[in-house]
Amino acid sequence: MAFSRNIHHHQPKTSPPSSKIPINNNNNHYSSSNQKLFITCLSFLSFALLLLILSFRPKPSSESADSLAWLGNRLQAIVRNDVAHRDADTTARSTPPQKKVAAGAGRTRIGLVNVDENVMRSYEALRLAEVVNVDFQRVSANLTWKMFFPTWVDENGPPDSNNNCPEVPMPRLDEPRYKDLDVVVAEVPCGGSNNGSEGIRDVFRLQVNLVVANLVVAAAGNGDRTVHVVFIGSCGPMPEIFRCDDMLTHVGDYWVYQPDLNRLREKVSMPVGSCQIAPPFGPAGKESGRSNFQAQPNHHQKQAYVTVLHSSEAYVCGAIALAQSIKLTNSTKDLILLHDSSITPSSLAGLRSAGWTTRPIKPIRSTFAPKNSYNEWNYSKLRIWQIQDYDKVVFIDSDLLILRNMDHIFQYPQLSAGPNDRHLFNSGIMVIEPSSCAFQDLMTKTDQVASYNGGDQGFLNEMFTWWHRLPRKVNWLKAFEVKGDGTDVEDVSRRPGDEVYGLHLLGMKPWMCYRDYDCNWDSVDHHQFASDAAHRKWWEVYDAMPRKLKGFCGLSREVDERIRKGRRVAKSRKLRNGRWRIRVKDPRRDRLIKG
Repeated sequence: MAFSRNIHHHQPKTSPPSSKIPINNNNNHYSSSNQKLFITCLSFLSFALLLLILSFRPKPSSESADSLAWLGNRLQAIVRNDVAHRDADTTARSTPPQKKVAAGAGRTRIGLVNVDENVMRSYEALRLAEVVNVDFQRVSANLTWKMFFPTWVDENGPPDSNNNCPEVPMPRLDEPRYKDLDVVVAEVPCGGSNNGSEGIRDVFRLQVNLVVANLVVAAAGNGDRTVHVVFIGSCGPMPEIFRCDDMLTHVGDYWVYQPDLNRLREKVSMPVGSCQIAPPFGPAGKESGRSNFQAQPNHHQKQAYVTVLHSSEAYVCGAIALAQSIKLTNSTKDLILLHDSSITPSSLAGLRSAGWTTRPIKPIRSTFAPKNSYNEWNYSKLRIWQIQDYDKVVFIDSDLLILRNMDHIFQYPQLSAGPNDRHLFNSGIMVIEPSSCAFQDLMTKTDQVASYNGGDQGFLNEMFTWWHRLPRKVNWLKAFEVKGDGTDVEDVSRRPGDEVYGLHLLGMKPWMCYRDYDCNWDSVDHHQFASDAAHRKWWEVYDAMPRKLKGFCGLSREVDERIRKGRRVAKSRKLRNGRWRIRVKDPRRDRLIKG
């Protein structure tokens, strides 16, 4: 193992670090917290030196030694700052009741997860910290990632039928020895060989991260007690669980975090995978070692629905209809639309009139998309992580309609989404927590991590391999099983029920068809997207629009000719669905617009 001079600094929001941080000095007493500060700093320093001894060859390079010495100093600064803040808070409040200090109470309590026994014995020999080895049964080697992220779960069966996640053993968190830990040190596996071109999908890695997260939550109790985490490993912790915003220091293979406890509590309340619907849609309290999801609105958070338009104005009409549909559900959330320079001032005026607050962005190209392809600039969607004046946003593609108020999904953590196929989520609706460092991390990976479809959905599925499953009714995909021989017809499976929240209009879009029927019926290779019932839902929203907004949904000559050509082909093939026989009455044909 060799150190690179790869040192990253992520500063806690409340306390910018410094190599010289003053300690709160109270001349009246030498408090027990100051004693603990002294011992904790020594423990952190000895920890850094211990890592140097255990991690390197007999003659470590001066660069490695300098890096680890820097880490020791940095850890001391972190703890000094933390204790100084605690002392200041204590001084500001009334004097707490005196209590007898037990022997050894000033020692730092360190929990070791997946760490070699030699490290534990060395810690004990130093006698500067109380060390607890965290016991847990390793997850079965027979369990695969696909078992935790299946294509399908029974969403309509009894509650127990939705609780089909494999077991991931956790420590017995009610044991007293796991209470009041100050630091958790964990060695994180990287999932075998991975050249960085795809996300890590390793069950044991997931288990170790969840063990650490649950330990931190248990050690903090119901309050906001600070618990630091040190991860050892070249790949670091899972960013889906331990946010880059909470990273204090990164030196080589060592990563130091001060987790946001409220966010971490949300994470450990989620199921272990998409094998179960996330509560409150799914059954709460079924996950071993996890607390019930608290289905309470976050009134203090600033939240918004967000969509993105780029490359052309083809989806301006869709975005207008989306905004109108959200407003029809009496949503209380803000509406933010990100757009590039391809959107004209006239269209922007219409979008603002529909309810969007518009914000310009610079588009982002997908390295893996063919030039001039439909998804060449789909990585522009990554800009939503830059909306940092909002705590949480729900991204919605502009080819969706919202049929029921779904403001409650803002309760869910990042990244919550509906299923697509295999172990993947659909990026049409996603719960996202904006973050500058998360955006930077995503951008650094755009040239390294391949996307299975060249677009944002494939990329994001590699960056967020651990995601939380929303039911299909939140993002109801207009996609169906087909025969492939042209004999498909409309049936009940193609009709969105009253329980649907978001209707995702895949295939040819309603505003690019005649209103008389879904023009996906005109092409056999689009039958998988055909649904007249879903098509009518969109036109109901159109009919409720103000007249001035309907003008943005006109029919161009190019689109009209494409539809006519499709009808001629369908007629020549005598497709069984018979839509080519319909006498078209769409009034937009009488006043075609420029494309």
